[in-house]
Amino acid sequence: MDSKHVVELLHWRDLQRTGVCFGASLFLLLSLSVCSIVSVIAYISLALLSVTISFRIYKGIIQAVQKSEDGHPFKMYLEQDIAISSDLVHKYSELALARFNTLVKELRRLFLVEDLVDSLKFAVLMWLLTYVGGLFNGLTLIIIAHIAVFTWPVVYEKHQVQIDHYYELVNNQVKDVMKKIQAKIPGAKPKTE
Repeated sequence: MDSKHVVELLHWRDLQRTGVCFGASLFLLLSLSVCSIVSVIAYISLALLSVTISFRIYKGIIQAVQKSEDGHPFKMYLEQDIAISSDLVHKYSELALARFNTLVKELRRLFLVEDLVDSLKFAVLMWLLTYVGGLFNGLTLIIIAHIAVFTWPVVYEKHQVQIDHYYELVNNQVKDVMKKIQAKIPGAKPKTE
């Protein structure tokens, strides 16, 4: 799935496809919040097998009654090549490795206080996350993020002017506060943009 399809999916261009994707993935996440991952996988597999076995038996009975030779109802899907090419694996593993290395370098820079202001910002973020972690567990945050990913593009598209205006106001206020804090911290150098 390329980025064009993802954008169309998140902007609800095809209501049926997006609704199925959103509903199924939200159902999976909510199921994981109630049951263990082993149970969720087992129940989903049993439900899928129930549907496919019932459909196969139904088609077999229809073929026997009509005396037709249609064959296996899932033949088209069984003949499709679903193997992942090694080129694709290498491409994405190299991309993942590059991002991992960038993350490790950034964390090293923050934890070893290369830039005092950036390390202090990171410390404040981690301190805030302790409160978020006290209120929500990881799966709850994933569910909230999942809902936001499917709703934010539509809301932003409809109210872009107002959102951009308030974002700019908040951004300017944050920059002003950061400049004041940097001016008061000895040895902190304001970053040039």
